[in-house]
Amino acid sequence: MTTALPSRWPADEDLAAARRWFASRIPGFQPPVAYGVARVDDGGLVFGHVNEPGGEHRLPGIVLASVCGHASGTATYELTPEELRRAVELLAPAEAALHWEHPNLWSWRALLDGAGPADSYLAFFVGDVADPPVDERDAAFRARLG
Repeated sequence: MTTALPSRWPADEDLAAARRWFASRIPGFQPPVAYGVARVDDGGLVFGHVNEPGGEHRLPGIVLASVCGHASGTATYELTPEELRRAVELLAPAEAALHWEHPNLWSWRALLDGAGPADSYLAFFVGDVADPPVDERDAAFRARLG
């Protein structure tokens, strides 16, 4: 693929090309088996869409990993509102694929829209379901997996 992505990704081939493009820019990237985002709201977690093992929405996880600097394994990352907005911006061309729903993109926007001035965000990546949770916040994320 070229050094730039098209501004819209309407076809499955475009989405696959975007996955390859983002993954190629993360040295050692291994797709997570599960991932998600939560807003830290008065100490509690408000989760967006949770991508469970075997899920079909792989591109948002790669985009999120590119923003967090995640390459592989199980990890939790703190995100600023600006970083989550960047993930939304990077993923937005996928909405041109009208034959797919975009629950990650939609839920990330909702998390941003519902935020207070002191709220922050967490990104969760699970490399293997057998990995132990990295902390209590990861344990709360894992509890949402089916």
